[in-house]
Amino acid sequence: MSKTLFVSAFYLFFSTSVFADIIKVGPKQSIHTIKEGIALAKPGDTLFITNGIYREGNISLQNSITILGENHPILDGENKFEILTIHADNVVINGLKFINTGIASMNDIAAIKAVDCKRLRVSNNQFENTFFGIYFANCSQSWIENNELHADVDAEHQIANGVHMWKCDHITIHNNIIKGHRDGIYFEFVTNSLITNNYSEGNMRYGLHFMFSHNNEYKENTFVNNGAGVAVMYTTGVKMINNKFENNWGSSSYGLLLKDIRDSYVSGNSFTANSVGIFMEGSSRIEFKENSFSKNGYAIKLQASCDDNVFSGNNFSGNTFDMATNGSLVLNTVNSNYWDRYEGYDLNKDNIGDVPYHPVSMYSMIVEQIPSAVLLWRSFLVLLMDKAEKAIPAMTPENLKDVSPSMRPYDLNKKG
Repeated sequence: MSKTLFVSAFYLFFSTSVFADIIKVGPKQSIHTIKEGIALAKPGDTLFITNGIYREGNISLQNSITILGENHPILDGENKFEILTIHADNVVINGLKFINTGIASMNDIAAIKAVDCKRLRVSNNQFENTFFGIYFANCSQSWIENNELHADVDAEHQIANGVHMWKCDHITIHNNIIKGHRDGIYFEFVTNSLITNNYSEGNMRYGLHFMFSHNNEYKENTFVNNGAGVAVMYTTGVKMINNKFENNWGSSSYGLLLKDIRDSYVSGNSFTANSVGIFMEGSSRIEFKENSFSKNGYAIKLQASCDDNVFSGNNFSGNTFDMATNGSLVLNTVNSNYWDRYEGYDLNKDNIGDVPYHPVSMYSMIVEQIPSAVLLWRSFLVLLMDKAEKAIPAMTPENLKDVSPSMRPYDLNKKG
């Protein structure tokens, strides 16, 4: 390294660290407003906001600074304004409470909006009654973690998404609690990002929503009692691992919707008490391994437009229908799963059934064509139909069968 370059690097390091200032803002400080503190701050400085309520309209941040809150000072948008808009890299927002943003049908008003930024960290903040909570547009290499976002409205047009990502890359969203929004977490044109350990409950539309977002991973999240759990659409290369999908009920609800996705992996997830555990349409080359399906209306709805998917090592128990489809030719592989309805035998005691199991029942095919036929559930007629279909298959797809069904449920607590 040349002497001039070394001196420049040395000066830059010390000018942004050793000589960084801490600027205190608050009612009892010499600087009373956040806007005044931001105007005085230099890159690398820390703005320390003491406890209180701050009503300053829209605050614009264009310097690389850290903003820390004492006991979650409140930034109030007064139901009129976007609260904090960031146009800088290397910004940290920690320990604040954002309330009462404005609402708009044309503009994406947010409590925190970041545009064209890198290396942001939004941590340990609280959000109440915000339109969008956290909104990133064209951002990268950033973290959203340990935040709580709560909204409580009656209609979808009054609320937007809790965490909204548009055209972003390498984002980590970790350990947030998101309740009462339109979508809990929304990805559109987002790549190479990670969603972990979040809790998404009671959102009007989806707990998590993917659109055109490739090579992402979400794992160990919980999606409870949303309009629908998770929707992944028009996407490739998604890993969905060790998540919980619970109590997502409704006439058009599901734990997981997969529409036009390719080359993905679904493993170690639990689908419990959903109208439909997984609904698949136009999706290919997905591996479903070591998932648990219990107490769902439909465990899996596999449309005939899906092909080359593999289901293995999964547990199916207590579902009204284990699997349903809308066609007779299904080009997918179902093998070595546990089915609590399997009535076959195991003469050689290898824990593998000696006869194949057909998870699609005649009754499910009828309900698919005539939904009102569900009223006959648990009737003697349905029992006769299913027994007859097992003896002489006629309506159900012959090639959709598990040729090596497990006689015992798998121990799925040993997740990799």
